[in-house]
Amino acid sequence: MFEDRSSNKRTFFGAPQSITSMVAAVLEPTLMVVSLLVAYAWFGQPVGRPELVLCLLVFALAFPGRDRFRDNLLAAATDIALSWFTLMAIFALLGYATNSFPMFDTRALLLWVLGTPVLQWLAVWTGASLVNHLANLPQARRSAVVVGAGPVGEKVSRALATRKDRGIDFLGYFDDRTDDRLHEGAVAHRLGMLKDVGAYVTDNGVRDVYITLPLGSQPRIVKLLEQLQGTTASLYYVPDVFGISIIQGRLQDMGGVPVVGICETPFTGTNELVKRVSDIVMASLILLLISPLMLAIALGVKLSSPGPVIFRQRRNGLDGEEIIVYKFRSMRALDNGPVVKQATKDDPRITPFGAFLRKTSLDELPQFINVLQGRMSIVGPRPHAVAHNEEYRRLIKSYMVRHKVRPGITGWAQVNGYRGETEVIEKMQARVEYDLEYLRNWSLGLDLQIIARTIRLILFDRHAY
Repeated sequence: MFEDRSSNKRTFFGAPQSITSMVAAVLEPTLMVVSLLVAYAWFGQPVGRPELVLCLLVFALAFPGRDRFRDNLLAAATDIALSWFTLMAIFALLGYATNSFPMFDTRALLLWVLGTPVLQWLAVWTGASLVNHLANLPQARRSAVVVGAGPVGEKVSRALATRKDRGIDFLGYFDDRTDDRLHEGAVAHRLGMLKDVGAYVTDNGVRDVYITLPLGSQPRIVKLLEQLQGTTASLYYVPDVFGISIIQGRLQDMGGVPVVGICETPFTGTNELVKRVSDIVMASLILLLISPLMLAIALGVKLSSPGPVIFRQRRNGLDGEEIIVYKFRSMRALDNGPVVKQATKDDPRITPFGAFLRKTSLDELPQFINVLQGRMSIVGPRPHAVAHNEEYRRLIKSYMVRHKVRPGITGWAQVNGYRGETEVIEKMQARVEYDLEYLRNWSLGLDLQIIARTIRLILFDRHAY
């Protein structure tokens, strides 16, 4: 008797990292370290222990570097400048908190700060030129066809047509339907019927075949695969999931069973660890720096009107569970019971000092304590009143998906203009769309970018509320 080991076999494997991504992952932090060492050598300064510690910190925070070799060069320059500014802001904060600036040569640091982004952009320009050159070599070109000329097939063909820098040439479609049922613009690029795919692929040396037929066409898909088994083409199936909102879509192998993740939190595995550690480190540093300010605000709240300094609000947190969120009290005669109606900026209960706190967002500083407690994150969708959640979950599609992560003190929606009150449902809809975009695209770099933009808004936006 043989043991059935089929359930132990993996069906899907993660795609290997591309060569350009691997190079970029190491190149960007390495250039930052090398440029610092060159700056010290330029001024004839010795490299001591503080400089070596700085090199290690820079490499650790910048690794892995971003693959910008296929980006527009202007967009790459903007992204490099923003990422570098964010990293330097973190080091400036650390330097101020530890009083370590005198340990470094000011001239060398200035040259390093100004020269590193230029060096990074030159590396991206050189890498992009090399990638384009290699992709256009005849032996590097890959021809591709799409089976199915519907909306999904059109999306795939458009994506292939824009990837010429990756050595892919889109040839055309195969579809059994009449011309009037095909996607607009696909008729001119039809290569034949489904029965013609195998012969065409063999005769023309097609390297990639993308199958975009609906799942209801399973018998046709099986017959098509039988045709293509006699070829050397790589086969890809593209499911039609464009009609639903995908959050962190992933393909998983569960004991040999392929599972497609449609809606997941971005904070799993190492991502969860990175997010939590960064929250604890940054919240601790920020609380250390702002503790005198918080004491002054607490005194101001106490003198402005009778009542507690801290106001506790019920909000929905991770997975929709109720949490208690702290804020400096900004209104008169408030209790700590359930909030039935959220205050507006013209509410007569708001004290003059409270209005100042709201305008500058200083009333939210105690929420850094919530971050240390694990109830909130520094960056994430802003928590709404429980009553608002019950209302909007019925009115806005995918509204509750924003609760798949911890709520944040600031968020992607807030730095894009959707702060404070949402008088009409369209504003809340836009805020939710930004929240979902954050969930789809989360990275530690995006968090740092949001924090930097929040600081800029607080300091320079006179209309902040």
